[in-house]
This record gives sequence, structure tokens and C-alpha cells, in this order.
Amino acid sequence: MHLIIQIPCYNEADSLPVALACLPRQVPGFARVEWLIIDDGSSDGTAEVARRHGVDHIVRHPVNRGLARGFMSGLEACLQLGADVIVNTDADNQYNADDIPALVQPILDGEADLVVGARPIDQTEHFSWLKKKLQRLGSWAVRIASGTQVEDAPSGFRAISRQTAMQLNVFNEYTYTLETIIQAGQSNMRVASVPVRTNEDLRPSRLVKSISSYVQRSLLTILRVFVIYRPLRAFLILAGLFGIVGLVTGIRYLLLMAAGQGAGHIQSVVFTALCLIIATLLATFGLLADLIATNRKLLEQIDYRLRRIESERQAAAAVAPSLAAGSQPTDGGPSS
Repeated sequence: MHLIIQIPCYNEADSLPVALACLPRQVPGFARVEWLIIDDGSSDGTAEVARRHGVDHIVRHPVNRGLARGFMSGLEACLQLGADVIVNTDADNQYNADDIPALVQPILDGEADLVVGARPIDQTEHFSWLKKKLQRLGSWAVRIASGTQVEDAPSGFRAISRQTAMQLNVFNEYTYTLETIIQAGQSNMRVASVPVRTNEDLRPSRLVKSISSYVQRSLLTILRVFVIYRPLRAFLILAGLFGIVGLVTGIRYLLLMAAGQGAGHIQSVVFTALCLIIATLLATFGLLADLIATNRKLLEQIDYRLRRIESERQAAAAVAPSLAAGSQPTDGGPSS
């Protein structure tokens, strides 16, 4: 079994050595443990620092493409290198690397496809009271949208099986954490949570620049992914709301007419017609979106098969002496 620990990085030359010093080189259940970083357009020499500290593989983006793109580039590189399990962690050493064995154990036991580390939110001192409550609220919303029991949805400390990594697709450029859980849950993947510990805060979060911005982006991500994976349900819920309002208004007008008080309430007829038309259009959009979603699932199956074939071919090539000898880092691909 082959484990690769990946770390997305953007200008992490100062904090990366601390995180790397804590990473394990041996994990029970794995014959080989390697490290990979994704240098997302850093300008502070992050890749050179990683190389000096023994990182096995480096993926470099020529410009900053965001955390989500960096995460996906890392998954693709890990698959090419033949990883059976991928662990994702942060460069700021937020997560305790000693918990990696516990994180990967559900996958080794065949009980989960994706494992998310649940931080002790209430005991984390550098989290404000508001941030703690919003973390809980966000995780609850993701559980509802995904149908999973993930306790800490925004956590980036997670283990991913090879088969699951081949099936994940991230559309959002902001973050991968919420979207991948919802996608996994809606795709009937097995998602588990394990408690993990955290370390002292080395620097402020770059992802959460303001609470309001984070909440807004997170809600939009949850809504967008839910519409992508359950479009018929989403549109029918909206259609039902407009339909109920239209029916209530229409019944009210009919009752007024029966009582001889219908004069002067013609606006109720217009409003009723408008609501029912909108409800019909939304239901129609839902049916069309459901057909598109069916086509998307077929395309995902094709994409999964292509990824599997390509990763198997590249994993076989990864054992060649030319790869072991190393080469210059390239955009989107691993190098030793």
C-alpha cells in the first residue's frame, strides 16, 4: 500500500518547515509513505524550501489558481504516482500529524471512502465564539445537503481512497472542503469522521478573510452543489412554494367572489396567475435540469474510467528510473 501526504501551498516558506517536521515517514498499513506539495504560484521560494526539507514530489502552478484548484492538482498528481490513499493537510501545521494513522484507518478497514478529521471546535482557543457557532451551523447545513454525518465539514484534514479521488470533481474555485463532501454524499460514497487534534495557530487563516464573506461563499457553494446533484428536487421545492402561494391567493379570491366581494380584487387574479406560471416554469426547468444531470452522471462515469486508465498507465511509468532520477517541476504535474 502506498500513501501520499499532500499539502497545498501558497507562499508558505515560513510555516511549511514546521508542518513537514511533523509529518510521518511510516504509517501502519503502508509499505511506502511519500510527501507531495502543490506550489500554487508562490513567490517566496516555497518549492525550494520543500525540496530542502525532503519533499518527494512537487507540483507547481505558474500563477496562483486558488485552494480548490491546488487540491485537485494534488489529487491528479498522487493518482499518477500510484497512491492507494491520499491524505490532505494544511501547510500552516493546523492539524496534528500524529493523527494520520487514525485518519486513514477507516479506509484501510474498508469502512469508508472519504474520511474527514473533526477538530475540537469548542476547545480551539484561537476560534472566536462567532466562528465556532458558524462552523457548527455550516457543518449542519452540509450534513443536510450531503446526507452524511460529517461533524466538521470545513476541515481540510482528510483521507481519500484512490477510487474516490478518481471520482471527485471540484467546480468551485474558492474551496474544496464543502463541495467534495456534498458530492461524495450525493454520489453514495461512504463518508466518515474521526476526531483529530490541532496545533497552535501559526498565522491567521487566508481562506476566512471575513466572517460575512466566508458565510456568503459557503452558502452559495452548498446551494450550487445541491442544485447540480439534485436539480429536480431543488426546482420542485421552489415550484411548490410559488404554487402554494398562487393557490392560496386564488382560493382567497374565489371565496371573496362567492361572498359577493370580488370587485376590486382583480390584482389577486393577476398575482395568482403569475405565481402559477412561475411554478410551471420552475417545474419545467427542473425536468430539463434533471435530464442534464443524468447526462452529467454519464460523463462522470466516462471521466472516471479515463482517469482510471490514465492513472494506471502513469502509475506503472512512475516506477521507471527516469522518474526516480527527477526532473524540473512542470505546471500541474509531479516531479521528484
